[in-house]
Amino acid sequence: MIRRFHVQAGQWPHGVEAEVILCGDDLSVYIGGGQTYHIGATALAVPRKSLADAESTSASASVLCVVGHKEDELARKAALKLAAWLQRTVNVTVGMHMDRATPADIQILSENYEKVLVEIKTKLASP
Repeated sequence: MIRRFHVQAGQWPHGVEAEVILCGDDLSVYIGGGQTYHIGATALAVPRKSLADAESTSASASVLCVVGHKEDELARKAALKLAAWLQRTVNVTVGMHMDRATPADIQILSENYEKVLVEIKTKLASP
């Protein structure tokens, strides 16, 4: 059975939203934001025992990035966090763009991005 849901934080042009699809035990997430949504990078993460603390879960990730795009770290960070938090294989694709973004714009987008990740975790952690 495939289950899906949508989360969002903030408003245009600083809004960030995610479409989340549960594929059996695995998870596929698209996160878009800013003025233009697209595919900038995708990351696949798999949970594993932490190398620093065998009692906790970490994750390993592989990333593909479209040439000239900068979403690779965003995709990697989200995939690693979600895989470790939820202890499942996670694919995250990210595409966020804002023309002439200022440091303040980037800060607001970053805050909304984090809110979206926490909302995904919250929705999937509850029964």
